[in-house]
Amino acid sequence: MIPDPHLATYPFISDATTCVRDLKIPIPDLLEKRAYARARRRGMDRVIQAIEGGIKSNTEIPSELELLSYPIARMVVSCIDDDYLIRRYALAEAKAVHESLRTEPWGFLIAMGQEFGMHITSSGQMFELHFAEYIKYANRMHDPVWKLVNRRLYHGLVILTEREFRRLLQEAIRDHIQQDMPLAVPPEICDALSPHIASVKISLGARKTEFEIEGAVEPNAFPPCIAHAIALLQAGVNLPHSARFAATSFLLNIGMDVDGIIHLFGGSPDFDETRTRYQVEHISGSGYTAPGCDTMKTYGNCAGADGLCSRIKHPLNYYRIKKKDYTGKSSVVSKV
Repeated sequence: MIPDPHLATYPFISDATTCVRDLKIPIPDLLEKRAYARARRRGMDRVIQAIEGGIKSNTEIPSELELLSYPIARMVVSCIDDDYLIRRYALAEAKAVHESLRTEPWGFLIAMGQEFGMHITSSGQMFELHFAEYIKYANRMHDPVWKLVNRRLYHGLVILTEREFRRLLQEAIRDHIQQDMPLAVPPEICDALSPHIASVKISLGARKTEFEIEGAVEPNAFPPCIAHAIALLQAGVNLPHSARFAATSFLLNIGMDVDGIIHLFGGSPDFDETRTRYQVEHISGSGYTAPGCDTMKTYGNCAGADGLCSRIKHPLNYYRIKKKDYTGKSSVVSKV
C-alpha cells in the first residue's frame, strides 16, 4: 500500500515520483507480471479516455495500481510520440485533477502551486500571485476576464479567488505534464506495451479522422457561425477575442494557411499585422481544435444556425458534411 492515497490522485507531484521509486518494482515486472496487469490496463485507459473526452476516476482499482498506471500511460504516449496526443493527454490529466482540487484545503492548494514554482500567498479569502507568473498561465485564456488589464493588482500582485487559482493550477499542471514528454523510452519497453499502444492508436486515428478535412478549402461549406464572423471581418467590424479565436482555429483546422488568415483580418479597424501574425502563428503552433457548438453558444458566437446545426455538435463536422455538397468556388473569401 502507498503511504498517502493523495499520491494516486496527484501522480505527477514529486512525492508521487519518489513513492514509485521507493516501491522498487523492476520495470520488466511492471510490464509483464500478472500482478500489474490492471495497472497496465488502467494506463492504457487513461490515454484512451484522454483522447475521447476526459479521464475518469477509477475507485475500483487499488491506489498503488492507480499510481503505477500514470507512468505506464506516459510511456504509452511517449512510445507513440504524437504531438496532438501529448497535448490532449496532458490537458485531460490536468482537467481531471482540477475536479479533485475543488475539495482540497487552502494549504494544499498553496503547496501544489509551490510544487510548480508559483510564489503564491493567501490573504483573507483571496490568493495573491505576482503578475509575471499570472501572465504565464493566464495568457492562453480566451475570456476577457483573464486579461491583466481587467484584474485587480496590489503592489504587483494579482488578486485571485480560489476558483481562479484552481484554474491557473490546471494550466501549471498541464504545462508540467506536457513539457516532460515524450520520454526517452527504450524500444524494448515499447515492444512490451505494444498491445496497449495498438489500442491507443486505433482511438487516436478515429479521433483525428473525425476532424480531418480533405482537399481544398471550400468556403461555401462554412457553418453559419464562421461565415458570419468572416463577413464581419471583411466589413471592418471588430470581433471579440473569442470569435477571432474560433474563426482562426477553424480556418487552420480545415487547411487554410497563416498568410490567408492574416489577410482576412486585414479589414479590422485595429489591424496590426505583426501582432495578428504572432497570434495566428501561436494558435497554429499550439494545435488547437476549433471550439465546439456549446462553447460557441456560451460566448455568443453562434449565429444563423440552420437545420444541419441542430444535428451536429461541432463546426468542423458541419463543414465536413457540407463540403460534400459543394464543388464550386466561393465569393465569401474571394480575396484570399
